This record gives sequence, C-alpha cells and structure tokens, in this order.
Amino acid sequence: MALLLHQSPASPLLQPLASLKTTQNNSSLAAVNKQQPSLPVPRFCSCCGRRHFLEAATAAFLPILPSNASSLPSDDYSDMLNRVHPPRPDWYEEFYASSMDSGMKSYEAEIAGYKSQIFRKLKGNAKRVLELGIGTGPNLEYYADNKEVQVFGVDPNKKMETYARAAAAAVGLPSKNFQFIEAVAEAVPLDDASVDAVVGTLVLCSVKDVNMALKEVKRVLKPGGLFLFIEHVAAKEGTFLKFLQSVLDPLQQKVADGCHLTRETGMYITDAGFSSLELNTASLSNASSSLISPHVYGVGQT
Repeated sequence: MALLLHQSPASPLLQPLASLKTTQNNSSLAAVNKQQPSLPVPRFCSCCGRRHFLEAATAAFLPILPSNASSLPSDDYSDMLNRVHPPRPDWYEEFYASSMDSGMKSYEAEIAGYKSQIFRKLKGNAKRVLELGIGTGPNLEYYADNKEVQVFGVDPNKKMETYARAAAAAVGLPSKNFQFIEAVAEAVPLDDASVDAVVGTLVLCSVKDVNMALKEVKRVLKPGGLFLFIEHVAAKEGTFLKFLQSVLDPLQQKVADGCHLTRETGMYITDAGFSSLELNTASLSNASSSLISPHVYGVGQT
C-alpha cells in the first residue's frame, strides 16, 4: 500500500540569530478546518508537497532529533539546523532535490490559481522577501520577476540551492538578488524586522515546532509586513479522509521527515497573533493530492 509522503551573494541582512520576539494579540477566527466540506473516499497518492516515497524510504533510517530552540545561544542558529535536520549524505540530499524538481508538476498546476490569488498582494509591496522551505523555487515565478526584489531562500537541504537559483534566473531575478540560506524555520538567521514579506507553502506541516516557526515569521517581518501561506491540513472531523489520515499519521511522521497529516495548521496560524488575517479553505481534486486535499491559504499581516 503506497503512502502519501512529504515534499516542499552575501547580504548585510544576514546576521547572527537575534532573540525571539513576539506579541500576542487576542484576534481569532473560527476553526477553519470545520468549514471544509465532506470529501469522497480518497485514493492513496504517491507524492506530496514536501517529501516523496523514495525519500521516505531512506529517511526512515535517518532519525531527527527533537527541537530545543529555546536553549540555543543567540548566535548559534546552526545548532538548531543540526537538531531538526541532521546532516544527510550528499547523494541523498541531491537525489531528494532532483526528485522534487521533477515530481511536483501536477500539484503545482492544481494549486496555481490559489498561489496567484495570494501572491498578487506582494506586487509593489515587498522588496525584501524571505521564503521558508524554498525548495527548488516553484514560488519564485509569482513574486520574483523583477530586479527590485531581494529574496532570502531558507531550506535545510543545501542541494536545493542549484535548483532554486535556476528558478530565480528563469524568472529574471539577478543572481545578486538571491541568497540561499541553509537553515530551518524555527531559527532564521535574519535580523528582527528585516523583511517586507515571508512566504511559506507546504512548510508548517513538517516543522518540528509550529509555534516557534510562526514566532520567527513575526520576528523578521517589518511592521505591516505580510505572511503568505498555503498548507495542507487535517480533514473535517467525522469524514473517512480524517479517519484515514489519523490511521496513517504516526507512520507518516516517522517515514516522511515529520510530516503531520492531521496537523491543524490553520488554527496555529489563527492563534499566532497577526494584526489581521485572511484565511481561506480549499479542497484539491487531483487524485495524486487526495490524501492532502484539505488546504488553507491566505495572508497574515503584522
């Protein structure tokens, strides 16, 4: 039985990791996942936004240590990288990056309309953009097609850089305007209030600490900055899909680099304390995405 498995020049901005800062507002939204319609019985699929089956088969033998960001010295974000994403062999990292570059086309085609909807908010509003889990750079075409944008692409897999740089060049982003940073979302080596926007698609499903990742998002954003997100989430309670996700979730986490099929990511984002938040739900219909059909997408503002 096949399992759905998870994908997704030096700058003066790059500084030692600053202390985490966050403010909690009392805004909240209705539970977004409860708005999702009942879904038909899904088929198993062979790929997902962040990890593939072949990666998972190998990842099962590459344990990930628990996150402990709160105990890190402020200048040692690399320690968090090694805890969350222990070093892998180069051949493995390259194999995964290559697989991601060629294996996500059908998903990207289906999600393109939702991406266009949220990324248009960046036009003219963001010159410094941090993308978490940039991977092979499939989002760059939506926001980095001009010479004024400076992009900081964070990913724990250093082999993604070649593919991400190629994607940046393909949309006309000068090489000097793109910086690849080997790091994790829980510890971003950028200054406080240093970027206009943060982008994250299919990232929060697999981070070790969602709250810490969202605190980092808010820390690096300037006042009024934008957080653009697209994430797969748990299915509606009581549906067969939710039952199936619940059964497979423990195994999924072990073999798919921490991917959570039943994570209520929409609620984490809602509770993160953005001053304003637009959060929408969607259900993908492509058979290859059916196990992760329920999605949330939108824009938060600090």
